Amino acid sequence: MTEPIHIIGGGVAGSEAAWQIVSAGLPAVIHEMRPTVGTFAHQTDSLAELVCSNSFRSDDHESNAVGLLHWEMREAGSLLMEMAEVHKIPAGGALAVDREPFAMAVTERLLNHPLFTLQRGEVSSLPTTDWGQTIIATGPLTSSSLAQSILKETGEDSLAFFDAIAPIVYADSIDMTKAWFQSRYDKGQNKEERTAYLNCPMDRDTYEAFIAALLNSEKTRFKDWEKDTPYFDGCLPIEVMAERGSETLRFGPMKPVGLTNPHNPNERPYAVVQLRRDNALGTLFNIVGFQTKMKYEEQIKAFSLIPGLKNAKFARLGGIHRNTFINSPRLLDNQMRLKSRPDIRFAGQISGVEGYVESGAMGILAGRLAVADAKGDVLVAVPQTTAMGALVTHITGGADSKTFQPMNVNFGLFPLVEGVKGGRRNRKSRYKAYTDRAKADWQAWLQAT
Repeated sequence: MTEPIHIIGGGVAGSEAAWQIVSAGLPAVIHEMRPTVGTFAHQTDSLAELVCSNSFRSDDHESNAVGLLHWEMREAGSLLMEMAEVHKIPAGGALAVDREPFAMAVTERLLNHPLFTLQRGEVSSLPTTDWGQTIIATGPLTSSSLAQSILKETGEDSLAFFDAIAPIVYADSIDMTKAWFQSRYDKGQNKEERTAYLNCPMDRDTYEAFIAALLNSEKTRFKDWEKDTPYFDGCLPIEVMAERGSETLRFGPMKPVGLTNPHNPNERPYAVVQLRRDNALGTLFNIVGFQTKMKYEEQIKAFSLIPGLKNAKFARLGGIHRNTFINSPRLLDNQMRLKSRPDIRFAGQISGVEGYVESGAMGILAGRLAVADAKGDVLVAVPQTTAMGALVTHITGGADSKTFQPMNVNFGLFPLVEGVKGGRRNRKSRYKAYTDRAKADWQAWLQAT
């Protein structure tokens, strides 16, 4: 019998890797430490549990790099995209899911495959070579013992930052005489999509009082060894953004554009707090962009200043956790293998991509590369003109290892399209040129492998 390919970690990357492997006719084993060893952020023992958000972000595959990555994943037979379609909930132009049924569906699909095995329990060190091919996809909450084993093998100093979790509010505690449903610029294909967000407006005095509350709040204290750990700019705590200037939030998650307040249509809000549906029932809403490291009682005081949330009840308050990743440009080859241990691949957030979508995409690629190795084949490099190729190129040598930080997919990682003009006026046509080229090159790569 063919030796199984082992995957350490049952998050989005590990689940995608396993699905690609078993779909290619090879056995796969996921080693997942939960529930034997838990984390403060996870609530279940399901595979592919979404912790920080229920959103896979924009689903626009013609002018958005994340939407393009969705498209490429679907073309590659993505399990996450398939289950997201089944369990999606209205989110304007974004793809968001009912998180618990989504994770349960991913878990059930894998467990029902005859070539898949799930082993519960912590893998506390790098496996020996007799395991054969192994994919490490342990995500941002890699256990300390395994992290130390990785560091011992690579000889690298740890790179780490903090990821913050946004609070979730019970829908029936929101004051709808203050708030209203509307997606920015009424984006969406139907009424549900165009009303996927709840909006809470602020006038200038309320906004300034809110900023003061953020700045004066008591924050979670870090341990001495954590104090110098940098944040990832794409997931800054709201109070850290406020510290960068009083207007920062008005030009970030609280920008008052593309919205009309039906309670006061003749007056434009000074700032707007948006909440996005967090489950299919519409009973829970998360506060968009409100990741925080404030203490719980401080969160309640600050968020009660938001019109519409004065008496809000929270299903979950914000939190913060440490996120570790390897210096991939220095440590990995272009097949995502550890240079010092080519039997080991890395995928997901620990490899230096940021976000559920990006992590899942790297899981797909790691799974396909492992299958090729097992069959004695060599896959040609994924074209950098594709979203998948742009990401893997970045983490395996495209980024400067001296300043390497986690990266979301974006068009800045793509080679320029010849003959297409730059500038803001031409942005839409330029992005369409990127996505058209990527789709053709991705389909050609899939057909050739």
